[in-house]
Amino acid sequence: MRLLVATDAWHPQVNGVVRSLQETARALEAFGVETEFLTPDRFRTVPLPSYPEIRLALASRRAVVAILSGDRFDAIHIATEGPIGIATRAACLSLGLAFTTSYHTRFPEYLRARAPVPLAWSYAWLRRFHNAGSVTMASTATLRDELGARGFRGVAIWSRGVDTELFRPRERSLRPDAEPVFLYVGRLAPEKNVGAFLALDLPGRKVVVGDGPDRTRLEAQFPKAEFLGVKTGPDLARIYAEADVFVFPSLTDTYGIVLLEALACGVPVAAFDVAGPKDVLAAAGVGVLGHDLRAAALAALQIPRETCRDFALARSWQSSAREFLANLAPAMINPCRRPKPATRVARAQIADIHWTGTNR
Repeated sequence: MRLLVATDAWHPQVNGVVRSLQETARALEAFGVETEFLTPDRFRTVPLPSYPEIRLALASRRAVVAILSGDRFDAIHIATEGPIGIATRAACLSLGLAFTTSYHTRFPEYLRARAPVPLAWSYAWLRRFHNAGSVTMASTATLRDELGARGFRGVAIWSRGVDTELFRPRERSLRPDAEPVFLYVGRLAPEKNVGAFLALDLPGRKVVVGDGPDRTRLEAQFPKAEFLGVKTGPDLARIYAEADVFVFPSLTDTYGIVLLEALACGVPVAAFDVAGPKDVLAAAGVGVLGHDLRAAALAALQIPRETCRDFALARSWQSSAREFLANLAPAMINPCRRPKPATRVARAQIADIHWTGTNR
């Protein structure tokens, strides 16, 4: 089975969307799925205003039509609502090709934080974008229900996973002073609310991993915090393992893969009691949620690290990929085209995985 994933979020960006797509594609290989990515590196790009680290692709419907022609793919998934996503949606509609989408980011809330754009306007555009597809994938039940209430049709859950071999407990360095380490990992941007973490009156050290448009301001405002920049792979995993509590101050994230990465390293979580962390952590006893982030961070120090690790071990990327693949099924038979034999085989594979939970 051949799958095309169209995404505006790609390297060198380091974020949850990129990580989700990469890990899902890797896990899909075990199910016989070959994934091809349509990313900004195929087009000319320009910097995103106010966020130059992100490049916007100058994608066109005509260019994407050329890529999609020839029945090369059994399924098409649009991961983002940027220029590539818009061009791919238009190309699919013009060719009569079914597709699925995913909803990763609360863009209406992010846009409203920067400009006086009513949420109703933004959601109306997003609803029109996603409802042209067969299925919209949301990361949690709360987000699925929220989108459904806003008029999004065909919303299904596609949860996330974690690499528990990379992210694991490690021997911690000796700290004679026994000062607790409170850690944040993620983008340094207004919507991440990182200042709410750095402003807390907490004992010990505050460590920040990541980069973004807010970094210069945050470093100047909170000079005692340690800013380590972007870290990936084993370097990032070692930083997680050294922490005592992972603090997640976001009020708008739809999931937060970093939560699972921290837990896999045995690090408990402190977060606001909002959708996203509430869905991920549930009532598993691996984090503390509340409206008082300081109290939550201090209380999280008492959570056993073994409990956090055990929780993460049950969240694999293979399970996430299985959900993703099952969600592709409605887009495998295209009402405008007679499915080719490869498509019928691919649909059979999806049905087998969906009903048996195995790849036979």
